[in-house]
Amino acid sequence: MIQDIYPHKFNNQYDPAKEAKPDSPIITFKGRDLLLKGETHLPVCSDLEVQDKPVYLFNVDGVDYYYILPPEEAPSGMTYRRMRDVRYDERIDQVLTFTVMTGYQLVRWYKDNVYCGTCGSRTEHSKTERALSCPSCGRLIYPRIIPAVIVGITNGDEIILTKYAGRDINYYALVAGFTEIGETLEETVEREVMEEVGLKVKNIRYYKSQPWGVADDILAGFFCEVDGDTTIKMDESELKVAQWTKREDIILQPDNFSLTNEMMTVFKEGREK
Repeated sequence: MIQDIYPHKFNNQYDPAKEAKPDSPIITFKGRDLLLKGETHLPVCSDLEVQDKPVYLFNVDGVDYYYILPPEEAPSGMTYRRMRDVRYDERIDQVLTFTVMTGYQLVRWYKDNVYCGTCGSRTEHSKTERALSCPSCGRLIYPRIIPAVIVGITNGDEIILTKYAGRDINYYALVAGFTEIGETLEETVEREVMEEVGLKVKNIRYYKSQPWGVADDILAGFFCEVDGDTTIKMDESELKVAQWTKREDIILQPDNFSLTNEMMTVFKEGREK
C-alpha cells in the first residue's frame, strides 16, 4: 500500500524550531495541483522566491520537507501537475508519492485554518504540538482525519466489486463510505452495505488500516459475509456497477497503492480468512 515504504522512514514528529535550508524540498499546491520541478521532482527553497518562513511538515529518510504559499504561476522550469497524474506517473517512486499525498493533507489543513472558525481571529502555530491556536478565544485546531471503511462483502468464492458513479475512474473497487456521528466502524460497515447494495451482512471482521492523505482519510478495511438474500439492490446515485465476482475473475486496480486493491488481491488469492 502507499504507506508501505520500508526501509524508508517517515517521521511526522512536530518540530516548530526547524529552519529550512536552501536545499530543503518544498511541497506546495495550487488547488489540488502539485508544484514540481520539471515533471518529477520537488522544488527546493533556493528555486523559489520565499516571502514568509517555510512551515515544517515532516521528515522522510532524514530529509525535512516544508510548505510555502504557492506562486500564482509556475516559475520557469516548473509545472503544476494533478495529483492523479503524479500517482500514475511511473517515473515517480512510491516514497515521493506517499510524501506528497501526506503533505497535501497537512498543506490543505494549514490553508483552511488561517482564521479561527469560532471567532474569526487569525490563528497562530502552536509552539508545543501540531495544532493551530486562536490567540483571542483559545480554540485549538488539530489536523483533520476522517474515518472511513472499505468493505469486502463475500459469499463463498464471490465478492462484490463496484464502480463509482459520476467519476472518471474505470477500475473496480469495493463498497466504501465515511463513518457518521454516533457510529462504530462496524455499524458503518452495516449501514454502507445496506445503503449501497441493499444487503445485510454478518461476521464483520477487521483486516487492516491505511492513511489516505488526499482525502484526509484513515481507512479501515473489513471483510464480512452476506446474511440472507444475495440480490444486489444498487444505489445508482453512488454506483454505476455492483456485481458478485468470482475470485478468479477479479480484475485488480492498476497499482498496489490502495487498501481496496490489497483486499481484492487477498480475496483473489484466497487469503481473507
